[in-house]
Amino acid sequence: MKYYAEKGLNSMDARILRELIREQKADFESPGPVRLVEREVLERVSELLRLPHALVISGMRRSGKSTLLKEIRKGFFGDEPVYYLNFEDERLIGFEAGDFNLLYEAFIELLGESRVFFFDEIQNVEGWERFVRRMYDRGFKFVLTGSNSSLLSRELGTKLTGRYVGLELYPFSFREFLKFRQIPVPKEPLTEERGLIKGAFNEYLEKGGIPEYLLFENAQLLKTLYENILYRDILVRYGLGEEKALRELALYLFSNYTSEINYSKLQKPLGLGSANTVKSYIGYLENSYMVFTIPKYAYSLKKQIYSPKKVYVIDSAFINLISFKFSRDRGKLLENLVFLELKRKNLEVYYHKGKQECDFIVTDNMRPIEAIQVTSSLKSTREREVGGLLEALEAYDLDSGLILTEAEEFEETVQGKKILVRPIWKWLLE
Repeated sequence: MKYYAEKGLNSMDARILRELIREQKADFESPGPVRLVEREVLERVSELLRLPHALVISGMRRSGKSTLLKEIRKGFFGDEPVYYLNFEDERLIGFEAGDFNLLYEAFIELLGESRVFFFDEIQNVEGWERFVRRMYDRGFKFVLTGSNSSLLSRELGTKLTGRYVGLELYPFSFREFLKFRQIPVPKEPLTEERGLIKGAFNEYLEKGGIPEYLLFENAQLLKTLYENILYRDILVRYGLGEEKALRELALYLFSNYTSEINYSKLQKPLGLGSANTVKSYIGYLENSYMVFTIPKYAYSLKKQIYSPKKVYVIDSAFINLISFKFSRDRGKLLENLVFLELKRKNLEVYYHKGKQECDFIVTDNMRPIEAIQVTSSLKSTREREVGGLLEALEAYDLDSGLILTEAEEFEETVQGKKILVRPIWKWLLE
């Protein structure tokens, strides 16, 4: 279904467009209320902007995409004029692909000529890719953001194949969190400095990395964000009638993060028609960057597809606010944190399960290159964690593996395999 109404802009609405352009330009060029933290993806942005391709930045709502656009504007385009518009503004309801020419005329009228477009939340306009393709072929540059990975992929794939490069943005990493808290990280931190960093790590584990929430620390902001994603990005966009089922599914996933999920077993308690419907609903949550699923590693692609998936959540603040748990499992929070860091590094991630389990198998072109276990401490779980890691190392012919804990740090050789044990906070700062 269309996200916006069928009716396009009329002549009266052209005035609204000019008003929007003026307002949003002022906002876009202002520093804003959030303390600016230089995002680590800017190094990657620098490489991608050298290409003529459209740059498409995707990620969850409020993960910092709009602020990143400001950084890109300031860092890479200097005084060059750019055309900016955020399609989240409710006054753009009714904007259609055919209205882009009117928008372009308004840009020229108000700002003069430019060859650069910055469009925020572009997926809100059905058919946007046709305008981008036409102007791209005329030599215009586009920097676009969106908060739905599936819609962006589908639309980019139909009209812009080979003409765009993509980048995903997540909430703050631990390194960015430390910058936000203005905590320096020396190469060789002293006792006091290590204490500050470890204290910040505990805070990061609880509060996560959503910039706006860290700035104001108001739980209502998170609840509103959660509701907006469920309602606007999923229920409305996909035309779903089972609101209760979606909410119960989201709550279940948030409460069972790092665990295996079974579509068939969820079908009946959720009251959904089939396991495929459950799978689709989880896919909608994934498209909106709320959750992620990873398969069990297998050399057979078919076995990977049909294996149970493990689920992870976009940010620990959501887990602590939304999940139905009377007490927090610190080990699971740490595992979720490690998974998100692997995602930020754009790595291919699976889990291992044989007679024993290993949390993460990192691959390169489907070939296992690293095995990682995560635990709060090895004091009571050493046999299980080392055993699962050794089984994975043997299964994939790896010489060494990594165990991440809160505090332990040592190396040892077990059954001819090298095992490196490191504190998670140190690993996150590498």
